[in-house]
Amino acid sequence: MSETQLFFHVGLGKNASTFLQQRFFPKLKEIHYTQSNIYRFFPKIVAQAKHSKYLFSREFDRQFYIETNKIADLSKDANIIIILRRNDSWIASQYRRYVKNGGKQTFSEFIDLENDNGEWKQKDLYFYPMLEHLQKNFNTKPLILFYDDLKKDAEAFLDRIAGYLNASYNIADIDLSVKHSSYSEKQLKFIFKHGPFDKSKSYKTNNRIAGYLNYRSKWLVNHIYLALAKRLPEIDKNKKLITQNELEKVEEFYREDWQKCIEFAQKHSA
Repeated sequence: MSETQLFFHVGLGKNASTFLQQRFFPKLKEIHYTQSNIYRFFPKIVAQAKHSKYLFSREFDRQFYIETNKIADLSKDANIIIILRRNDSWIASQYRRYVKNGGKQTFSEFIDLENDNGEWKQKDLYFYPMLEHLQKNFNTKPLILFYDDLKKDAEAFLDRIAGYLNASYNIADIDLSVKHSSYSEKQLKFIFKHGPFDKSKSYKTNNRIAGYLNYRSKWLVNHIYLALAKRLPEIDKNKKLITQNELEKVEEFYREDWQKCIEFAQKHSA
């Protein structure tokens, strides 16, 4: 174990994880990247030690503490990469995904700043405790990056990751184009109002095949509705899925947490 270097990109989700996993990590040299779909086997992969340096990637949100504890149990000398996005922007992106998948709560219900009865709890948006957790449970300095920096200068952002990994890459090999545009406000408002499924009324079964078929059938129907919405007139043009006022309330609620994250990264990031 001591001769094997371990690197883990632990998210957070909705922070360019798919771009990194599909377009950047596989292009890195001098390190073995293991695809995210077999991430759960990382203890077995490391035990086999076929390579001297491994990179694993999986985006964690509400599973962050459980999953990083698993990494620490394997090796406290593992090196951690985490990417943060300002709380209001991040939860807005999570909400759009939730609506796309059939969620029926409004944004203010989804993250309830008054009574904390939402689909996402207030504690799930505090990022500074995550950084403290990494500092407490690992012997190494994490690489703490910010999503907005990727948007400003992608090459500099990728250089920081490569430097942390002591790996190289050719920027000409990296596709920096937008992978896909997010679903439009028009499409999301349509499926929110007319979509046939309510994500909160989930189908539960211990049969993995039945569960998968149920998930895929809902996924297909939802995407048919999303495609249909592109061809229909927009409903409630003046009504926003998320209002600016709602976003400002979230930003204010978590402002201190975000500032602590920035200061922590300045002092403790690799």
